[in-house]
Formats: sequence, C-alpha cells, structure tokens
Amino acid sequence: MDAEIMNLLAIAITITIGTVGPAIAIGTIGSNAVKGISRNPEAASKIQTSMILAIAFAEALGIYALVVALILKFVE
Repeated sequence: MDAEIMNLLAIAITITIGTVGPAIAIGTIGSNAVKGISRNPEAASKIQTSMILAIAFAEALGIYALVVALILKFVE
C-alpha cells in the first residue's frame, strides 16, 4: 500500500475510535444519571452537576482524538 493511503487509514481509525468511545461514555453517563435521579429526586442537582462534569471530560477525549487526527493529516 502507498504511504498516503496508510496515513489516511490511520486518520480514519483514529477519528472512529476517538468518537465512538466518548459517545458510548456519554450515553452511559446520561443513562446512569437518569437512573440516579429517578431513585433519589432530592439529589438531582448534585447528580446533574457531576453528570455535566463527567460528560465534559468524556467529550475532551473526543477532542484529543480530533487533534491527533489533524496532526496526522497536516504534519509531515
């Protein structure tokens, strides 16, 4: 295979894994937060704050994958 094709394949795999992982994490975080709020409605504000913080950390992983893919694409 050509080096350019391998580079593009590496970029595609990086973005795929880097977006699927955080997407699954965000779904799990949201699901567990809804379950926790339904079990204890009085703690909704604490659960919601923790959920938003955890989602931000999970989303940061997707942004890191995007940065790595852009570096692979534009840096020789």
